[in-house]
Amino acid sequence: MREDSRVRFGVLGPMLVRRADGTEVRVGGPRLRALLAVLVVDAGRVVGVDRLIDALYGSQPPAGVGNAIQSQVSRLRSLLDVEVERSPAGYRLVVDPGEVDALRFEELLARGLPGEALALWRGPALRDVGDAPFAAVRAARWEELRLRAVEDHDVASVGLLRELVAVHPTRERLVARLMRVLHREGRQAEALELFGRARRVLADGLGVDPSPVLAAAHGEVVRGERPRARHVLPAQLTSFVGRAEELRLVGRALLESRLVTLTGPGGAGKTRLAVEAAGRDPGEVFFVDLAPLAVGGDVPRAVVAALGLREDGVGPVTAPVARLAAALRDRPVLVVLDNCEHVVADAAALAGGLLAACAGLRVLATSREALGVTGETVRPVPPLGSGGVDSPAVRLFADRAVAVNPSFRLDPVTAGPVVQICRALDGLPLAIELAAARVRSLPVAEVAARLGDRFRLLSRGSRAAAPRHRTLHAVVEWSWGLLDDDERVLARRLTVFRGGVTLAGAAAVCGVAGTDEVLPSLADKSLVEVSGDRYRMSETVREFGARRLVESGEEQAVLRAHAEYFLGLAVEATPHLFRSEQVEWLGRLAAEHDNFTAAVRWAVGHDHALALRLTADLVWPLWLRGLRTEGASLSAEVVRAVGPVPPEGLGEEYLVCVVNASSTGQVLPWAPSPRQPSPEGMTGPPTRPFLTVLWGMAHGAPKLDAPASDALRARLLAPDPWSQALGRLGSGMQHQYSGRLRVAYEEHTAALAGFRAVGERWGMSLALSQLAELARARGDLARAVGFLDEALALSRQFGATEHTASLLCRRSEWACHSGDLDGAAADVEAAAELARSQGAVETLAQAWLGAAEVARRRGDLPAARRWCAEALRVCPEGWFGPEEVRGLIHVAAGRVELACGDHGAAVRAWGPAWVVAREWGNQMLAARVVDAHAALAVAVGDCERAALLAGAARGLRGESAVVDPDVLEVERAAREVLGGRFDVLSARGAASGLDGVAALLDA
Repeated sequence: MREDSRVRFGVLGPMLVRRADGTEVRVGGPRLRALLAVLVVDAGRVVGVDRLIDALYGSQPPAGVGNAIQSQVSRLRSLLDVEVERSPAGYRLVVDPGEVDALRFEELLARGLPGEALALWRGPALRDVGDAPFAAVRAARWEELRLRAVEDHDVASVGLLRELVAVHPTRERLVARLMRVLHREGRQAEALELFGRARRVLADGLGVDPSPVLAAAHGEVVRGERPRARHVLPAQLTSFVGRAEELRLVGRALLESRLVTLTGPGGAGKTRLAVEAAGRDPGEVFFVDLAPLAVGGDVPRAVVAALGLREDGVGPVTAPVARLAAALRDRPVLVVLDNCEHVVADAAALAGGLLAACAGLRVLATSREALGVTGETVRPVPPLGSGGVDSPAVRLFADRAVAVNPSFRLDPVTAGPVVQICRALDGLPLAIELAAARVRSLPVAEVAARLGDRFRLLSRGSRAAAPRHRTLHAVVEWSWGLLDDDERVLARRLTVFRGGVTLAGAAAVCGVAGTDEVLPSLADKSLVEVSGDRYRMSETVREFGARRLVESGEEQAVLRAHAEYFLGLAVEATPHLFRSEQVEWLGRLAAEHDNFTAAVRWAVGHDHALALRLTADLVWPLWLRGLRTEGASLSAEVVRAVGPVPPEGLGEEYLVCVVNASSTGQVLPWAPSPRQPSPEGMTGPPTRPFLTVLWGMAHGAPKLDAPASDALRARLLAPDPWSQALGRLGSGMQHQYSGRLRVAYEEHTAALAGFRAVGERWGMSLALSQLAELARARGDLARAVGFLDEALALSRQFGATEHTASLLCRRSEWACHSGDLDGAAADVEAAAELARSQGAVETLAQAWLGAAEVARRRGDLPAARRWCAEALRVCPEGWFGPEEVRGLIHVAAGRVELACGDHGAAVRAWGPAWVVAREWGNQMLAARVVDAHAALAVAVGDCERAALLAGAARGLRGESAVVDPDVLEVERAAREVLGGRFDVLSARGAASGLDGVAALLDA
């Protein structure tokens, strides 16, 4: 509540009226308090007399109630220091809604500040307003909002959680939250005891087992896991000095606003302050450096990359903004957008859109200007105080001086010159650090003298520039002027690198003799900083050096050397990406991501051949890293620049880029058929084996039984061991889809052996997941789970998060079939967490479908119905994969209704699933629908129809064995009634075909 308010009102607990001076106003008895509460919760709005009467007395008001209310309003006017207006329409309490705790509570929740919102509660809402009818409804609504806030956010104390759990012992998410808080505090025994009590309450009171959410919390405690919020922030190499008050103010601003922007000139310390403030945040934190982006660069994709959102599937990709919204929607996350000034419009648009879509999101931005988004809190970052020996600026200088010269001491001799330096530099942190670096080789008094003489000359720059900009420019130029020739050459050439550089990269591109000595010397002088094996330049120094590079006339030559060096690195990496060292090399390439992108963009404008070669070699690692859209966009950019005819000798590179661009729907308007590029220009198998993968994913594999496709297969399949294993994998998939399961199993086994021989994880994981499905189809669940477990282990090594979640969903389903409901529930929870973190809504829908199945098999039908509804809500539409998932959800929802005894609702639920199955020719989904109808036939006593339908489902499944206990139970029940006739009817059903099955369902 704001400090300038005259009167504040509280209804989240006993009625409270407090004046600005802190004194409380006592408000009569329950009836008067109830009248005030009705006016308070509609503060600033007119409340009609009829509404007042209904709220206070219900449908049977006493005689003369209008006069009674008028009298009570008069009493309120005499008690309160605020006006209660009377109008023909009713009464209005003239007060800002922000002064009412309940209304403020709702506002804070809407802004994603649950901790601040929950702090407003003092006890049960409206507890002392007697039996006024409106009170129970309003209180229940606020209590539900409070419970959801506690369940969704880790912001409540143990005491509050215990209090709420005591009142709501069957709210499993609430119990799970308390268990996790107890576990985090080292009170495992209490957490396990709480789980035991909750399980007994659920069993005795509702006759159900714990839900997946509660079971997952129990598993974490038993396994001793302590999940901590992820903080993805850059490591800091120096101590944080002199910003304690600013840090406190930024922290407070983040509590009060969902968008906080730190503004100031380059070198003011915005980034460091943002990182320190974000590091103190209790929730998840992600850091996004926008400095490497060119003007007009793709801000959403930079944020997608920083959050680690992968595109592991093979279907259509989700647009970056939509993916971000899905990933952040239900999570308390702080995103730091650093260096927004050159992309400020795009950064503002993204921040505004995501904040509107994601209630738990907060954004901390740094920029030389405000973003200009509604609700933004702007905090200018001031210079460090430099008023004396104890000032923050002097402490920073001393700290950095000791780092380069351990013998330095701030004493009566050095204090005067240090204060003089800090005042001359206007307290700018970067300027102070550059000056302090000189203490390594010069006495501090001499630094002050040289700086003073030089500074008077340099500070006569543009009078139009702000004083702090002139100061920073002057001190960077002073530092630059003190470098020797080799240091200046290396420093200006280093500015072509984005995201840092290794010593080897700097030596190769910059061409300075003795780079291994010169580069550390630049680090000693604070012109670059060292992090591990990489050297980085601050954006302010980089801008200064880039201007010097242009003035030297060397810019284009150095940029070409940069692009050619990274082409060489990509070529060197390619063979390793098909062997056991795959993960190690992907890490090396990921570290140079910004440099690769910059090199492609330069080559697009200056050397099309180089752009094609570089992009073609980047396509596969970008796919493997889950950056499909980014790779496709780069490919499309290059192909558009090249035009419809590739340069001589670069047909394969051109084809790789065209196929990759088309794989995510990139438009190439000049192409005769952008979705069907042709490999006709290739004279032999590709030298880049992944072209075969891209072709198959984008356009399908050549048909096994089509003679015309033999030539295409020969052009697309190279003779190396990895390509041959890939060929067996593709062959196995085609046999599998055609129902030839035995041949498919042999092909996938051969493919797995081939990938194992070279040690390539992507291929192994894919072959194992296919073998798992085939083993299940043969009825061997134990072997299927073994294959799946190995595929999961590889997927986790590989970082394929969405794929891992999908495999967990499949394992959960099979665990249900084998009766391991606890294992199924744990897999569902893990899959949901991974899918949520990636914004993978289709996989999240699969996870919630799994939760529904676990609940149904445990007999918790209300929970199963809720999970089905949630799965349908999040599942996208419009493509084969999501449509199949939606169909499966409809089947599951119908089975829930069947278990509830509502046969009509069950049939209505299965209708959309059947439509999807027919539309997409999906026989496995069709079989599930038919199986469900067979269960209904048994339930109504029509076992002949059940036998026909059971046979029809088996016919649709082909060679695939039945392992689902629901299906087996239907067949057992029908066979028990029909005896030998079951097999006859079942065989008739199996021979009916899809149209015959449709007629059966219509009947």
